[in-house]
Amino acid sequence: MDKNSIIGYVLIALVLGSFFYFNQPDPDKIEAQKRHQDSIAAVLYEQEQAEIRENEAREAKLAEQSKDSTSFLFNALQGEEKSITLKNEKLSVDISTLGARITSATLADYKNQQGNPITLFDNNDKIELRKSRRNIDELQNQFYFTFDGKEENINTSDMYFIPVEQSDSSVIMRLAFTDDKYIDFCYNLLSDSYMVNLYIDAHNMSSFFPGSTRELGINWEQLIRQQEKGFTFEQQYTNITYKIYDDDTENLNERDNDKEEVKEPVDWIAFKNQFFSCILIAGDRFNDVSLVSDTLHEGRGFMKNCSASMYTEFDPTGKTPTELQFYFGPNKYSTLKESNKLSINPDKDINLHELIYFGWPIVRLINRYFIIYLFDWLTNWGISMGIVLLLLTLIVKAAVYPFTYKSYVSSAKMRALKPYIDEINAKYPKPEDAMRKQQEIMGLYSKYGASPMGGCLPMLIQMPIFIALFNFVPNAIELRQQSFLWAHDLSSYDALISWGTSIWPIGNHISIFCLLFCVTQILNTYYTSKMQPNMGGSPEQEQQMKIMRWMMYIMPVVFFFIFNDYSSGLNYYYFLSTLISVFTFIYLRRAVKEDELLRKMQAYHEANKNNPKKRSGMMARLEALQQEQQRILEEQQKRRKQ
Repeated sequence: MDKNSIIGYVLIALVLGSFFYFNQPDPDKIEAQKRHQDSIAAVLYEQEQAEIRENEAREAKLAEQSKDSTSFLFNALQGEEKSITLKNEKLSVDISTLGARITSATLADYKNQQGNPITLFDNNDKIELRKSRRNIDELQNQFYFTFDGKEENINTSDMYFIPVEQSDSSVIMRLAFTDDKYIDFCYNLLSDSYMVNLYIDAHNMSSFFPGSTRELGINWEQLIRQQEKGFTFEQQYTNITYKIYDDDTENLNERDNDKEEVKEPVDWIAFKNQFFSCILIAGDRFNDVSLVSDTLHEGRGFMKNCSASMYTEFDPTGKTPTELQFYFGPNKYSTLKESNKLSINPDKDINLHELIYFGWPIVRLINRYFIIYLFDWLTNWGISMGIVLLLLTLIVKAAVYPFTYKSYVSSAKMRALKPYIDEINAKYPKPEDAMRKQQEIMGLYSKYGASPMGGCLPMLIQMPIFIALFNFVPNAIELRQQSFLWAHDLSSYDALISWGTSIWPIGNHISIFCLLFCVTQILNTYYTSKMQPNMGGSPEQEQQMKIMRWMMYIMPVVFFFIFNDYSSGLNYYYFLSTLISVFTFIYLRRAVKEDELLRKMQAYHEANKNNPKKRSGMMARLEALQQEQQRILEEQQKRRKQ
């Protein structure tokens, strides 16, 4: 580091230190801020007390209604909670007679970390969350409907239903107020599917509702269970995702608490974690959707507490039933796409497969129309998933090899021209001649058929494919609980070396695949830096290049602390991809001879000396820009002399 850089850093430190010293708050400001915080805490306390009073009033009213035999809701408030089970080959759901809600969902063909069938949620999921110093809230799974009546309102969470017409895959849960006035909740679990249909049908209920009633309310709250070994990595893929009516999907923040008031109508809402989701699908649409996602801390067994409230169409006359649909299943692209065909609205494509985020539009297209089909084709061979990832990486690397070769040759041309570049650098040693020097260098490139952009463009073309795989591998449920070498689960981190206590920033383990990836990345950086031509320049530019090279060596170390918690499958792919890049460079270094390239460029120059070719649009614009900058610089120098 030179003297000027040291002076610059010292001055920056002095400025920052002075800023913080002179801007620190005085005691009066600190006391005022404390009073402000206390006032906020008081407001929050009053809000919490208001909620408590509201809940107590509601419970008191329910207790009164349950004893008042003249209340229209009296019969519905009496009963005993029982559970009805519907199941098929893939899914089992329990439906409670209290509220007619689905209280649990279990997948038969997927296992949890203990080797048992995966339960996405059940009625026993509970957790205490401290909302403030004075209030502790108990969170649990809830799902209920609300109907606004003329004199009394219906909240299904307090109502007892009677099961009628029950079978292994369907049941009608009846909310009976009198013998001829009731609302039926008809559940139907589709065969060999993860889909459950729900129809809500009113019978002789017109007199109970105002004539303007056209919708019912839905309230859904769920604790998202931790299903995988790596909490940090799974949390990055746990969120609330929703699909705008006839539009794209959106999602709430994965890492922090978030909430959203959705103004547009919504097709469906998903409480999603990395590999499994619970999705509520509207027959028509959801309106006035409000979403809240609270992130939970590791060690509780849950990732997030998600809640959604919304309204959907309802016909009190019973002529048109309200149609809803649930999906309790894996985030598998092919399964979600097949489930689209089972929609209760066959004329509409609900696009459940868009639940899986595959990246930006161009990256998404590569994943959906190339990577997925290639991965499924390799998976159908019945080989180990580690070998599948190896073959997938080799095929992708082979596909981008022409671009890699072109990029390397372009850089080799630049290195071959270095003696000529050194002559130009010696010809223009003064800083004020920098523009003239750059113009002459660009002219040299043009004469010998080289291009400084030739190495960048092929690399940019490859980037979408590499980014596509970065988005694809963590979402590939096929890697879940698949072992390879020392990794027991390619969808989570491999912990061949681990210890009990978490140590920041590394955690409680060392991922060997992550370590291998970082080591090969250092090797790749070493070979890549040798590939870059050194075109000389001012001492300041040389110093900047040295700093950049050191930063390139430091980045793999930073990557280790970032990717140590990532899935072993992703780190394994990065390791393979980087290792293949190193071998490719070694091969190209031997196959492409710079002296031969120089002879070809000299022959090109001699052949076009008397008949120069028109420069490409990019080169012509770049040269024109340099000439304009040189003209402005010369005018400024003339004005200074005058």
